[in-house]
Order: sequence, then structure tokens, then C-alpha cells
Amino acid sequence: AELVSFLENAADVSEEHPVVISKFILNAKEVEFDAVADDGEILNFAISEHVENAGVHSGDATLVLPAQKLYVETIRRVKRIAGNIAAALKITGPFNMQFICKNNDVKVIECNLRSSRTFPFVSKTFKCNFIELATKAMVGLPATPFPIKLLDLDYVGIKAPMFSFQRLLGADPTLGVEMASTGEVACFGQDMHEAFLLSMMSAGFKIPKKQKTVLFAIGPKSEKLDLLPYAALLEKNGYTLYGTEGTTEYFSKNGVKISPLYKPSSDKMPQATDMISNGKIELVINVPDSMNSVDATNGYKMRRCAVDFGVSLITNSKCAIELIQALDSISGIPCMSMTDIYGLGKPTRKWTKPTLNLQRMLTSKSNMASPKANGGKFFQSNDEVEKMTRRGRSTSFSAPQVMVVNPKA
Repeated sequence: AELVSFLENAADVSEEHPVVISKFILNAKEVEFDAVADDGEILNFAISEHVENAGVHSGDATLVLPAQKLYVETIRRVKRIAGNIAAALKITGPFNMQFICKNNDVKVIECNLRSSRTFPFVSKTFKCNFIELATKAMVGLPATPFPIKLLDLDYVGIKAPMFSFQRLLGADPTLGVEMASTGEVACFGQDMHEAFLLSMMSAGFKIPKKQKTVLFAIGPKSEKLDLLPYAALLEKNGYTLYGTEGTTEYFSKNGVKISPLYKPSSDKMPQATDMISNGKIELVINVPDSMNSVDATNGYKMRRCAVDFGVSLITNSKCAIELIQALDSISGIPCMSMTDIYGLGKPTRKWTKPTLNLQRMLTSKSNMASPKANGGKFFQSNDEVEKMTRRGRSTSFSAPQVMVVNPKA
């Protein structure tokens, strides 16, 4: 039925030109490979992954480095394929490759013999200048690879896109194969959750922490199934959930407490767009169903309403899942400089990861940090944590301030 519908639409557009049918790999992960080579030999490389599934333009995707959710075999194959291509083309200088990966089946999307927009982010994350290395290789100077050890990186970097949909009247704020972002940010945290929240907020995303109200408008049934346990997680954390008719029915049948709102095409009340425009919804999670023209129109009106009234909007289920997981695990994030970030895991001079976890936990419901590092006793304040962590250190510094991003009830 879907094929017939598309062919009929294509015939309406043009009866003279044939229809091109392409095979798509669904639910696959996109992986980026940035590297510097010298006469076909790779000197340094970085393998990063997209949060979104393949199908979102790499410029609009949320990039994670080091990759957190790749199979070891997938990483091996990506590295081997990239090495073979670099050797075959005798590459000297920077190059970027994009792969589509599913169940350890790895295919090359493209190979670009140039630096990519990811190079500055990779260089910042690894604290080594890939372009400097590439320049040396290209002009024939000795190019010594940087000693990068991924297991020694005690932090995660995330590059997130920035959009200007508020300034583009009528534009549909969705992600697809065509690039729509107008900028990007890079943020670093102790783990993926911290880095993800920081990058979202840096790109203008507002965390729903006042009314804690979320609207779900999910089209495809498979996406409803994927988001169901995370909607339950939001409910558990004290969020008030609303949903369009189909989403409310599905979530309610599976034990999630959610109130119905009606689409713009319906005469029933309350209307989803009214709730958004009146400031009663703080976050809209809308995953559109492109196969239904009526739902597509309703979805566009809700998305556009959210953008026009400055309400946070997510249109990708993978990003929604990552956000909900982060909100569940984090209440506050320590504010650190890049010097502090690079120093994670070096207990003689910088804040160690256990220390920062103590800082994070001080914003939780119990207002107490972990007892493990204090002889079984709870720390009552930041001052006590600071005293504990200063012992035996040669550098004088103050405890990082904690930014509360998700107040716990």
C-alpha cells in the first residue's frame, strides 16, 4: 500500500520520468572516522558515533567521542576498511569517512579526502592537533603520531547541532538527509549523560524543570514501543505526561499515566497547540509519521507551535531516549574548565572521577555524598568533600560549583 501511494504521488509530479527506487538499511548506526595519513599509512584516527540512527545528515547529528555503544568487532572492521582505503589511495593528509553499521555489517557511505567539521572537535577531545599533524605530513616534515589511549580518557565529548528554526518562518523543524543546522557546540562531561545534557543546553535546549510537563506525539508504532519504558521513567521521576490520542491510548494500555491532548485537526478539547502556546508544556517529543499525510500536517503544526513559542522540541527517538536517561541519572553537573576535564583520572593534581560523583550526589534527595571515601561516614557539605580531596595534592584549587539541571523532588 505504501509503495502504491508513493508511485501515485510520483506520477502526479511527473509522468515522463521514471521512479528511482533505493534500498535503505533501517535502524543502523552511522559511524565517523577522522584520520591523518602519510603516504597511505594512518598516523592517528578517531572513531565517533551518532546518537541518531543513520538517515540524519552528519551535520545535524549528535556526535559522541569516544564512541560508547559500538561493538568491538564493528570498530575493528571500520579501522581495517579505512586502513585499506587509505593505502589504496596513498592518502597523505587529513581525510574523513562515514560508515553505516548494523550487527557488525559495515558499509562505506563516503570517503572525503579533506578535513571535516569534526576535526576541531576531535583535536579538542584528544588534546592533540590533528591539523598540525596533517600539515607536517603534507609538506614532507617528520610527522610523529600522537600517543592516544582511549581507555585513559576519563571523560566523554559530544558535538551537538544548533538550529535557527525560530528565525525561519514556516520551516519544518525536523531532521533528515538534508542539512538544516546553522552551527554546533561541543561539551565535555564525566560520562555521556553529563556531556549530552551540557551540549543540549549549550545549543539552546531548555530542561523541563519548573512544571515538568512533557507532550508525547509519536507516529510510528515501533517508535511508541521504543519510547514506552522511557515515558514510564519520566513518570517515575515526577513528570506530568500528555499525549496525542494514539500515543495516549498506547501508553495507557501499558501502564503509563498520561493525559490526552487533541491534534489541530480535531474539534475536541484541550488542544495540544493551545497547551503549548499557553506555556503549559515544557517539552514536546514528536516523532513524525511520514506515511500519514494528515498526521504529517498535525505534527508540523505542533512542531512549529513549539518552535514559535520557545518550547523545547525533540523529533528523534534516539535523542529523546538519551535525554530521558540523562535526566533520570543526573540532578546536578559540576562546572569544570577544560583543564579540569583533561585532568580527570589524575588524582595527584586534578579532581578525580569519584570526587566529581560526590559533588553530583550532593544535589540529590538525601543531600549526602557517598560514604565510601570517608570511613563509612556521609559528607555533609562541599567543604568536607574539598578537605578530603585536598590531602596530598600539590595544586591549590577550589571545589567546582554544581549546576542543578534536574531538581529531584
